[in-house]
Amino acid sequence: MPSRINPVPEGRPALTVSIVVADAAAAIAFYVAAFGAAEEFRLTEPSGKVGHAELRLGGTLLMLSDPYPDYGAVPPGEGGRATRLHLYVEDVDAAIARAVAAGARVERPATDQFYGDRSGTIIDPAGHAWHLASRREDVSPAEMQARWDKMMMEG
Repeated sequence: MPSRINPVPEGRPALTVSIVVADAAAAIAFYVAAFGAAEEFRLTEPSGKVGHAELRLGGTLLMLSDPYPDYGAVPPGEGGRATRLHLYVEDVDAAIARAVAAGARVERPATDQFYGDRSGTIIDPAGHAWHLASRREDVSPAEMQARWDKMMMEG
């Protein structure tokens, strides 16, 4: 019998900050050198563009990526939202419905993702983006990269 996947992954904080930077590889190198961050993994396109990276800083996690303007992910000073709050919840669909009932608007509806989460994004009444997620499948960084590569090739 398969084990139940915890929707809030073990060993990860429920709430994580995710930032967009102009040059993610350089930012990662800086955070490692300046703050002693430990890189957990990164997903890269063949061009070297960082689609997603995770760093440990002390007892917390920082997510970051290069810009993806089509998804509203742009660095500071270029408009859009350079910071998103990533929140793991038990039931992402119910959490999005509660947020909408409380006054949020949906930016991206919840969908199943290649990295094993079901996730969506809401904008709270103050204008902050919240990426809400529930883990559905445990996916290794190597498998994530393979799925990412396939997705990028498919366009």
